[in-house]
Amino acid sequence: MTIRIVTDSACDLPQQLADEHGITIVPLTFSFGDEEFVDRASLTPAEFWARCSASPVLPQTAAPAPGKFAAAFSKLASGGATGILVVTISAELSATLQAAEQGAKEAGVSIPIRFVDSRSASMGEGINVLAAARLAASASNIDDLAAQVRSLAERTRVWGALDTLENLKKNGRIGGAKALLASALAIKPIITVKDGKVAEGGKQRTRSKALEFVIEQFRNDGAVSNVAVLHAECSDVDAFVARLRETYKGEIVVGNIGSVIGSHTGPGTIGVTYHTA
Repeated sequence: MTIRIVTDSACDLPQQLADEHGITIVPLTFSFGDEEFVDRASLTPAEFWARCSASPVLPQTAAPAPGKFAAAFSKLASGGATGILVVTISAELSATLQAAEQGAKEAGVSIPIRFVDSRSASMGEGINVLAAARLAASASNIDDLAAQVRSLAERTRVWGALDTLENLKKNGRIGGAKALLASALAIKPIITVKDGKVAEGGKQRTRSKALEFVIEQFRNDGAVSNVAVLHAECSDVDAFVARLRETYKGEIVVGNIGSVIGSHTGPGTIGVTYHTA
């Protein structure tokens, strides 16, 4: 069986890895006012962050149109795929899964298409996409593959340290006065993902303490696999990876946080995601 993997651009998977494993990425879009952009294509990271800094509000993100998924499914089916597994950003965060399911109806292909909600985002989604592609290489049953990936999604952990509260302030998560106070105290929020939603994981006074907190959560989970680091324009990412390697000797994928997730977390965000045993 030739099973192909389809995902969305919120996975933040490096393009090189996607190409290497034949993963199709359907892009979300985002807009600043009346200007619409295609994720991963329209702006460089530097251009995106410059626009975010200059804008009083965050860009609005949108799920891909069902037709984008339909076109991807049709192309894969005509290219010889005998099954398609779709792994998407958490349905709690985006309507992308719904768009993919509608796209499958529009495509009308005869091969089976299965869907997995990653219950995560950014590289938390990405490690499930990558694992799915690796498992698909030797899979003979698409339903068994989907079950394996769902199990991995349930065991996905994400911990991240934000460097700025500005984006939280812009998206209305905290009031302006509270954001100002927190900034004055140099509070660095910690985020995690629970039940498919972004949640507060703690807070620290300095960046170094915030990163140490994240590393400690990683170490506390013991035997882990499929480790990846996600970051947004972080000059200290190599040092962060080196700290993780002190206790984890396997491969660590490093991915840039893209515009869809990055618009909410802000530049300087750095985190780790992995599967627990």
